[in-house]
Amino acid sequence: MQTLQLQTENDTLAFGEALADLAVAGDVITLAGPLGAGKTVLARGFITRRIGANVDVTSPTFTLAHVHDTITPPIWHFDFYRLESPEEVEEIGLEEALAGGISLIEWPEKAAAYLPQDRLDIELNPEGDCRIARLSASPSWTTRLESLLGARGAV
Repeated sequence: MQTLQLQTENDTLAFGEALADLAVAGDVITLAGPLGAGKTVLARGFITRRIGANVDVTSPTFTLAHVHDTITPPIWHFDFYRLESPEEVEEIGLEEALAGGISLIEWPEKAAAYLPQDRLDIELNPEGDCRIARLSASPSWTTRLESLLGARGAV
């Protein structure tokens, strides 16, 4: 597990942008942490980097999923906060997203049984005036993260 300190909201956006530069079709990135921890901020950085600065990125809390399909591969942004049962995942497009898109999943613990083993898990937690990001990477992410985390000063 790697740990990264994000001092400001801009640091969180920049980290999302840096992850976007590393992501490829089929990738799954989970974003866990309490309300207000920065999950959607990180997703916003990721999505705007891939699509462009003129896109409005909000949490799909009420729709459960937003698909940004103006680019290849499409980016699926899920928010499982309001899931009442894990089986609801089958109804919102997760299988399609996993087949070739890039998936950003907030509140992944709500449907853990449906997630692939090959993924990057990020847990964000506010600590004092900053956020701590704890990263657990499957082998497909480990190599990609090495140069990024070395440059950003993982602790």
